[in-house]
Amino acid sequence: MSRTPVTITITGAGGQIGYALLFRIASGAMLGPETSVRLNLLEIPQGVRAAEGAALELQDSAFPLLSHVDVYDDAARAFSGANLGLLVGARPRTAGVERGDLLAANGGIFGPQGEAINAGAADDIRVVVVGNPANTNALIAAAHAPDVPAERFTALTRLDHNRALGQLAEALEIPVGELRQVTIWGNHSATQFPDVAHGTAAGDPVPALLAARFGGPDAAQEWLVDEFIPRVAKRGAEIIEVRGSSSVASAAAATIDHVRDWVAGTPDGWTSAAVVSDGSYGVPEGLVSSFPVESVDGAWRIVQGLDVDDFARQRIAASVAELEDEREAVRGLGLI
Repeated sequence: MSRTPVTITITGAGGQIGYALLFRIASGAMLGPETSVRLNLLEIPQGVRAAEGAALELQDSAFPLLSHVDVYDDAARAFSGANLGLLVGARPRTAGVERGDLLAANGGIFGPQGEAINAGAADDIRVVVVGNPANTNALIAAAHAPDVPAERFTALTRLDHNRALGQLAEALEIPVGELRQVTIWGNHSATQFPDVAHGTAAGDPVPALLAARFGGPDAAQEWLVDEFIPRVAKRGAEIIEVRGSSSVASAAAATIDHVRDWVAGTPDGWTSAAVVSDGSYGVPEGLVSSFPVESVDGAWRIVQGLDVDDFARQRIAASVAELEDEREAVRGLGLI
């Protein structure tokens, strides 16, 4: 077991996703069975009691890997010495809230958190933004942390990736663990593009398997356009309708997956993460956009050289246009 604990700061730690995350992190599911962890739970003042209750439960669980738990309502203290930042807490969009107001409200959350990360986090800090609009919230946080390399800021599209895998596995009637090389492009929103063109299942091309399943390539494409793509993109709304509340456990599981692969590597091929664009695939430099990525020596690298057909380019362009609109909106608000 590592003698020096990894310090992990979780924002919105008293909320449902935070609660679902804490016990899996403390059990070793994220960083492995040999890595001890110290948890800094950050909440707004009215959420502190819930976070304190979670801290009591963590203590009662007697996790051998859990070194210490602290609860804060001050970002500067919570991010001091942090090696990992899981930015879960955000202002959700509710009925009657205009888009500009939502972006401004989240700017008031993620700007100060970026400043706290810049001022006090460890030199090896890695950040994943879970709170929506995740891509643009990550952009805001990174803009307020000029001394931290931009590639240390990411946004969660692993949930969309996992949803795509689940839908494909069901359609093809195969174990989800056989699937590889599926990609989420663009924004974590309804415009995202789940792309199966390079996917494989136990080494066989997914497009060919779908053609066999649905009776030809045209029928397979019809299923992809009419059912698969919209269902993956709108799965969150579907869960709210069925469950009566938003995705919690699956969002926490995807966050665990994102960080684990970022730290430990991706030996089974690429996954999906929203990272700062370097201009690859025509995505404007600086946008936080989802790409096919591999983790190499603890850093995300965009997979290069993939053939992207006209259909995919149109879908990617639509999602990227939305990200550009969001960037201009937060720039107009003085948030970046």
